[in-house]
Amino acid sequence: MKILNSIKLKSINLAIEKIAWPALNVTAMQTTRYPTKTTSKKTIKHSLLPCYDHFNLGLHVNDTKQNVVNNREQLLNVLSTKTKIQWLDQVHGSNVAIITGDSLQSVQADACITREKKLALAIMTADCLPILLSNKAGTEIAAVHAGWRPLADNIIVKTLAQMHSQTQNIVAWLGPCIGTTHFEVGSEVKQAFIDISVELSVFFIANDRGRYQADLSGIATFFLQQAGISSIAHINECTFTQKNKYYSYRREQKTGRMASIICISG
Repeated sequence: MKILNSIKLKSINLAIEKIAWPALNVTAMQTTRYPTKTTSKKTIKHSLLPCYDHFNLGLHVNDTKQNVVNNREQLLNVLSTKTKIQWLDQVHGSNVAIITGDSLQSVQADACITREKKLALAIMTADCLPILLSNKAGTEIAAVHAGWRPLADNIIVKTLAQMHSQTQNIVAWLGPCIGTTHFEVGSEVKQAFIDISVELSVFFIANDRGRYQADLSGIATFFLQQAGISSIAHINECTFTQKNKYYSYRREQKTGRMASIICISG
């Protein structure tokens, strides 16, 4: 199986990094909590509450609405002209939405697919794993919110089943998420995955508290490879550890959300 060790990120606008996507007509981005370059975070506060500084994109976390709207507009301005972003109401389920046009209302789903140009798909996270997909021709894209519950409910398999592209022609990108060291789960979570495949047990390491440290990225990679996808890129950055770059729900509970964005640019 071929695994791409990295897809380079390039800072393009404060807390937005562009992903060097293999398909030329696909644009992909990852946002961060604070700018990753030299701009001082003390000079660019956008929220009245420190827990949401600087670039929160989640409307559902009790941040000031106008702050989130301003941040979303800034993100939209980085995309090509006339591009719209479709946001999801993510409920940690496994519903997959086929997006044919942008809606002002959030679509309740944890994965989405589109074949439309200039229609960006967004996944919000603050520890869960974001997965972006496209075919190599850049004519079909998907975005997946891969927390442990969606993964255990086979959200990757369900997403790929609704894509028109053959899996051998799909490339995948796994974004920043909580790392194994800080993602502690109970035995019931491990069992949910073992019920799918005993091979998944290697992604759970027993700790001295009778619980397990789980590897979200490893679990997702297993599912992608089992489905026939060999071109997989990993960012391998821990949202819990990197406080000055990412929001983390497990670290702070009251916090903002990053977004992973993918779009067929034209």
